[in-house]
Amino acid sequence: MIDLTSFVSGPYCTMILADHGADVIKVERPGRGDDLRGSPPFVGGESAPFMQVNRNKRSIVLDLKDQADARVCGDLAARADVFVENFKPGTADSLGLGYAALSARNPRLIYCSISGFGQTGPYRERGGFDLMTQAMSGLMSVCGDEDGPPHRLPPPISDIGAGMFAAIGILAALAARERTGLGQFVDTSLYDTAVSFGIYEAAEFFATGKRPSKLGQAHRGSAPYQVFRTADGWLTIGGASEAFWTRLCQILGVESLLADPRFKSNAARVANRKTLVVILQARLETQPTTHWCNLLDQAGIPNGPVQTYDQVLTSELAEARGMVAKVGHPAAGETRVLGVPVKLSATPGAVRSAAPRLGEHTSAVMQELRAAKEQGS
Repeated sequence: MIDLTSFVSGPYCTMILADHGADVIKVERPGRGDDLRGSPPFVGGESAPFMQVNRNKRSIVLDLKDQADARVCGDLAARADVFVENFKPGTADSLGLGYAALSARNPRLIYCSISGFGQTGPYRERGGFDLMTQAMSGLMSVCGDEDGPPHRLPPPISDIGAGMFAAIGILAALAARERTGLGQFVDTSLYDTAVSFGIYEAAEFFATGKRPSKLGQAHRGSAPYQVFRTADGWLTIGGASEAFWTRLCQILGVESLLADPRFKSNAARVANRKTLVVILQARLETQPTTHWCNLLDQAGIPNGPVQTYDQVLTSELAEARGMVAKVGHPAAGETRVLGVPVKLSATPGAVRSAAPRLGEHTSAVMQELRAAKEQGS
């Protein structure tokens, strides 16, 4: 797999595939490499964010504006199964590395482009980052306090989601190639990704024609289903189903609500959510989080404390699920990265090697390319 991507969306896509065994050759520009290499914090001079999404890959340096280096990249693509880029639309074509040129040499090639707004449409030539697509997709308009300003989700969800969708598209194209023998073009964007996340908001608008409003911590179609304050922290409770609702009222000592017509069904509780939350909140504030978690667990009601990342990444659960992995890096030493979230029973993914240093594998990959040419493959 040839990876011409930078920042988060493309590297996240190729990381998923690398974790599951793909040989990913990351092509970087001379001197600076992937822009994410300049993102703090740094460990041993290496960017920690870069190391998170570029493990299990090999790095080579090519100046794609140089015709000779661009030809080398084309030669690599001619022998590859997958080619991924997240340039602005049209850039790869200008380098002689667009889909038309590369698929003519390698008809089996799966060519994936990730962009801000897609390869078609009125914003095709417009660059876009996660910040803009969170804004323009509607996500920001429904995030945050009910009476607050638009709110950006700190994790770059449209970047990460676009990387996931790109990986899904690549895998689907590889499966189709098993039937047809031919590769194809995969097009996804940060904008398409962010819009696709608005499932409940789209449902509300299509059904009612009304603009979905902010709900704060509440859920658009379930109640109670949100964050509540406790005596010493915060707790999430998913008690919308009738069985859970009945048990929750019993635990909180508010059994009278079970006969209240305002709360007789999930739909009624959604309609009267603000009143309901005030009642439940008053009870939950009387005891600490662990008290309620223990009772809710015993009753089988879905719940969970709001945890900070220092708690999450040192937790027994994260360790048990393999969501923190250790890997040795030549400059940063032993580092920790997030683990592989998909567990396959027969061919599990793994963090096998640290993110490469810039151009670390240029010599080895060039030798492999020369050997392949000599063998006529």
